[in-house]
Amino acid sequence: MPAVRAIASPAASVTTATAPAAAASAANSAPCRFIPRTATKTSPGRRSAVASVMPDSVTPVRSSEERAPTSRAKSARPCVGGFSGRSTGGRWEAVSVGMAASILSPRGLFIGRREYRGFVIAFVIGFALLFVGLAVSIALHEIGHLVPAKRFGVRVGQYMIGFGPTLWSRRVGETEYGVKALPIGGYISMAGMYPPTPAERAGEGRAGGGFFATMVQDARAANDETVHGDGDDRVFYRLPVFKRVIIMLGGPVMNLLLAIVLFALLASGIGLSTATTTVAAVSECVVPASAAGAECTSADPVAPAAEAGMLPGDEIVSIDGTPVASFDEASAIIRDAPGETLEVVVLRDGAETTLAVTPLLTERPVTDEAGRAVTDENDVAVTEEVGFIGISPVSELQPQPIWAGPQMAFENVGAVAGIMWQLPVKVWETGVDLVTGGERDPDGPLSIVGAGVIAGEVASAEAPVLNRVAGILSVLASLNIALFVFNLIPLLPLDGGHVVVALWEGIKRAWAKLLRRPPPAPVDATKLVPVTFVVVVCLIAMGAVLILADIVNPISIFGS
Repeated sequence: MPAVRAIASPAASVTTATAPAAAASAANSAPCRFIPRTATKTSPGRRSAVASVMPDSVTPVRSSEERAPTSRAKSARPCVGGFSGRSTGGRWEAVSVGMAASILSPRGLFIGRREYRGFVIAFVIGFALLFVGLAVSIALHEIGHLVPAKRFGVRVGQYMIGFGPTLWSRRVGETEYGVKALPIGGYISMAGMYPPTPAERAGEGRAGGGFFATMVQDARAANDETVHGDGDDRVFYRLPVFKRVIIMLGGPVMNLLLAIVLFALLASGIGLSTATTTVAAVSECVVPASAAGAECTSADPVAPAAEAGMLPGDEIVSIDGTPVASFDEASAIIRDAPGETLEVVVLRDGAETTLAVTPLLTERPVTDEAGRAVTDENDVAVTEEVGFIGISPVSELQPQPIWAGPQMAFENVGAVAGIMWQLPVKVWETGVDLVTGGERDPDGPLSIVGAGVIAGEVASAEAPVLNRVAGILSVLASLNIALFVFNLIPLLPLDGGHVVVALWEGIKRAWAKLLRRPPPAPVDATKLVPVTFVVVVCLIAMGAVLILADIVNPISIFGS
């Protein structure tokens, strides 16, 4: 039985929207170079690659504002008001996995054969896990169509995961369930998606109609094969409008529900990486970010925290008499008190110690709610003066309230929807970068290959297993959000296009009833086959550009 409806392949494009994963650090940065006073207690050596996985942004890429210099760079990006931004000298640097993580990755370090083999195996496992997760997402998407269709009595001939040659199938009742060779989409074949060809036109051939007319005739012929005579009432087009809308929205809604579950598991089950009041590292000195040299010199001012005797492992209890429960609270007090001597009470080895710390007045770039640098009309970064002492916090995975997962999902829906309408332009820019060799926009769209690369990099990072699991879960949740939004685009053959056709028929019927006219004939969506053909060609072209770009010029969480 021919397939009369197929969802768009997720390989066509996986649109990603990014919010920087800098959290509090992006909000309170100050230009300085961070020289670690000593190794952090949570980061034992130079091969410690990942400090934390922080699923607090929308997509698996990092924003342009977060891109760090290469390992050979001697100057550092702005530090955070109260704590550091990244280490110098190529030891480690903070990077973002967009939706997935805030990672500390080694740059330019020698990797032995055994380590390299382990890296490759982990990368392949991460890549494969994403594809398995995507296959499950596609299967659930089609179940979202299948269950209400059968519930409403529609005859379903096929339920297939993938496209191309059939690898395995089994018929259960009237439905054939199977898996095809190319796991880039899926479909169910419902009887009578469109009204059958009128009897007076049934004998019309293909001659003289041209290419698109032939396509329309072929679509009608394929649809007619699924209808068992004029009295067949187990067909899609005979259903009330609201039932057709429920069937077509079932797939995208299933992806949304899966994303909510994944985000809830991520936020409430595993937890989000949160900066604590425990000091991870202390800056030795403070110099302008533009200054050359990776080592402190006698001319560089000593960082206030180091001068006061603060040490890694100290837990900040209060600042100037104000108890602090989070690093954000401590950072806010420090930012607002440049030049003022603050009494900082820390817990060290089980006993409280009072330190006198005087924050330095420094400039830091102003950021918006998404953590991006704010610029003026001349495209110059806007800065503000804040206090800085030179410490970085220990981050811990802390479970969030149960509503945090759904909240993250719906925030991501808005972010992806905001980028989706720019998809053709974004893909064009990606193609231009591919041809010219330019740097890709890290906020641009990815193909499924690019998402697989991100998952592979997360899986192969030298991080605790739980952190890597969190990273992969967040990437998979992002893909489901992308599938949800993408399939709602009101163009055939996407689910949104079928919803529009059903609603248009409902409007026509309501108008006819209002004017007391006979009910109009069902909308013949086969007339839109030429438009569908153009949409499919565009999706294939965009998918090809993105896949090629993700192979030749991929976006990497570890930078270029």
